[in-house]
Amino acid sequence: MSHETGSERLERVSAAAFRIRHHALNMGEVQGQGYVGQALGAADMLAAVYSDQLRFRAEDPEWEARDRFLLSTGHYAIGHYAALAEAGIIPVTELETYGSDDSRLPMSGMSTYTPGMEISGGSLGHGLSIAVGMALGLRYQGSGARVYNFLSDGELDEGSTWEAAMGAHHHRLGNLTAMVDINALQADGKTDTVLRTEPVTEKWEAFGWYTQRVDGNDVAALLAAFDNAAAQAAAVGRPSVILCDTKVGRGVPLLEEREKAHFMRIEEHEWQTCREQLTAGSAPAEGETK
Repeated sequence: MSHETGSERLERVSAAAFRIRHHALNMGEVQGQGYVGQALGAADMLAAVYSDQLRFRAEDPEWEARDRFLLSTGHYAIGHYAALAEAGIIPVTELETYGSDDSRLPMSGMSTYTPGMEISGGSLGHGLSIAVGMALGLRYQGSGARVYNFLSDGELDEGSTWEAAMGAHHHRLGNLTAMVDINALQADGKTDTVLRTEPVTEKWEAFGWYTQRVDGNDVAALLAAFDNAAAQAAAVGRPSVILCDTKVGRGVPLLEEREKAHFMRIEEHEWQTCREQLTAGSAPAEGETK
């Protein structure tokens, strides 16, 4: 990809994000419900990581020199599985087993079940602590691998997240990049009514992190932010965080406007409408090329 132009790169990652969204809708239809809104909202973030940033070997998910992607938000597993399929780590055909008995793709991420799933999710607020320990361990081993931790704005309610943030700065973990999905929604309601965390940018900066805030549904802005974070990366240096403002259900207007959006129940007749809206939204505007 070294000869790739900027527009080709943007098109490649955008296409991957579309396929991740499409996979997520197909998986959600298997159960008729689930955390589909989060998967749609985070698809651009996941595409940027798996299609552009992460070093891995699809045929060898435990390759020692791989970069580590830690999904702290275990309920986002539906989006992560879609990204793993897009990356070739799991077969696309396996996605139809999502959430079924004996599936390797449970509704909440489990590292013991799924290739490429580095940690098990469930209780929130633990991922960044694990990422700090992993990044420190990799540095002690002399590894050039980087650690990427995906967490949610709801996890900023957790004290353990901020303890980990202090630890990352203290140990100067320049090989650690955190991504925060700021979709302004939690299980108990809107984030700012559950526990106000703003000003988020200033908080991370005060904790010593190289901090960027972008539109997490703007692929070009995401790629620029990841490039900036990569330029900061070092065995010893400042940890990086990319704060990503996203919209639950992004790409499917029917779901973007759902009031009960944390865990969606979608009627049987609505799934095809969702796919049609997603496809229509990805088509180039008149006069544009794709």
